[in-house]
Amino acid sequence: MVQEEAASTNLDLPFASWAPKVNPWFIAFVVSLAAFMEVLDTSIANVALPHIAGNMGASSDESTWVLTSYLVSNAIVLPITGWLVSLFGRKRFFLLCITVFTASSLFCGIAPTLTTLLIARVIQGAGGGGLQPMAQAILADTFPPEKRGLAFSVYGVTAVVAPAIGPTLGGWITDNYTWRWIFLMNLPVGILALFLVFTFVEDPPFLKRMSLKRGNIDYIGFGLVAVGIGFLQIVLDKGQEDDWFGSNFILTLSIIAIVCLVSLVIWELRVKHPILDLSLFKNVNFATSSVMMFMVGAASFSTTVLMPQYLQNLMGYTAESAGMVLSAAAVLLLIELPLVGQLTSKIQARYLIAFGWITLTMAMFYSTRRMDLEMSFSSATWLRIAQYLPMGFIFIPATMVAYLGVPQEKSNAVAGLINFVRNMGSSVGTSVVTTILARRAQLHQVMLSNHTSLGDPVFRDSATNLAHQLGHAGAGNGQMEAYQSLYKSMQNQASALSYIDTFWILGVAASIMFLLSFLLRKNNPRRAGKPTLAH
Repeated sequence: MVQEEAASTNLDLPFASWAPKVNPWFIAFVVSLAAFMEVLDTSIANVALPHIAGNMGASSDESTWVLTSYLVSNAIVLPITGWLVSLFGRKRFFLLCITVFTASSLFCGIAPTLTTLLIARVIQGAGGGGLQPMAQAILADTFPPEKRGLAFSVYGVTAVVAPAIGPTLGGWITDNYTWRWIFLMNLPVGILALFLVFTFVEDPPFLKRMSLKRGNIDYIGFGLVAVGIGFLQIVLDKGQEDDWFGSNFILTLSIIAIVCLVSLVIWELRVKHPILDLSLFKNVNFATSSVMMFMVGAASFSTTVLMPQYLQNLMGYTAESAGMVLSAAAVLLLIELPLVGQLTSKIQARYLIAFGWITLTMAMFYSTRRMDLEMSFSSATWLRIAQYLPMGFIFIPATMVAYLGVPQEKSNAVAGLINFVRNMGSSVGTSVVTTILARRAQLHQVMLSNHTSLGDPVFRDSATNLAHQLGHAGAGNGQMEAYQSLYKSMQNQASALSYIDTFWILGVAASIMFLLSFLLRKNNPRRAGKPTLAH
């Protein structure tokens, strides 16, 4: 009975006595450097798409495949990194990923045609898919549990800050140089990371004992993962653009993805050497933290999309000005992350996570009250800070608790799945908010149009007064221009209301995550890493 109670209250398993030969914090810098390069590439190319399309004679729709091709191959590799480590060895796999990512970045930068660029992006996404989970897994094995929170704060810079500064940096490079430098800038960073990882990073002894024989390779599982997740990513990325299930292309891909993913779960539960370790979801902490990391990806990435769109499309901000609004929050998050890392060694993870979610809930509901078309630059900046800073209190402890109670040899599988669900959350969140924006804007426009007809005396008087003002200002057809101006204003109001609706929905989702925080089992930060007595 005592043993069962101990297991339910303190899930920290004894940490192996192995320690790296060099300073762990130097290793943290090395692996985070590689991961930062990859995460930056998921968002930095967004603003360059019009330039890429113009330079290569491609349409706007064709250029979006530059993003989709990368995301598809990236999503396929992420969940199977634990299996790939058992096949290649972690250090060799990490070096292979850096090499593939860096070399393909060169080919992206010098690509003469769009087809060549898309092929290079697929290869780049496959190489980049292993960088995030390997960096996280190396940190988990390099640091004892009581120091993991602080170590993950270094990794948090790559996962949370890089997507925020990516569009700003990409816009600056594209405007001042050429879009090709977005990819070519990876070369010196990749070569440096390759040298440092080869020289200083080593595999712990327990990983060297793990290997997978060629006869044990789960080819059926790999095929189901590749088709199911690949098609799902295309559906999420192209769904809104193609009117979702109104498109036969999207409908067909959705059916194939569902069939493959259901078959994958059934197959993986039966096969002896599965490509996905689904048994990890039996761990309550891992399952709960996976749900939370999904929402972290959805909330952080969707708001990173929402705020610049609102500022540029409705308030006339330039891309650089909108980027400055995002960058201020990213800088403050850089300061916050190490502080949260320190708190994880003093306060239970579930309390930090609960604080983060309730703060994010209040920030989202506050956004619904403060967002209007006359919002100042400083108000927009503080609003973005309120939306983004709570992420630090969620990301680090949620990542940390995912490893509690999990055998150390499964740290690679944990890292791969946690990063996969966060990335899928980013894709799902972006698809959902763009769909909500489009549908709610149409609804609000219909509702507002009931008050903008000539039969409405208030609207008629407003149009007449505006027409007189435009006539005095020298307008050729004051009446027509007045109607056009009022119609444009109505469209902007409808769009603004749709953004408010979206933030309200995000607030509800965050409040549900707050309640879910208390499903996490208690961990004792002061005893983390110390052996638990068994009787």
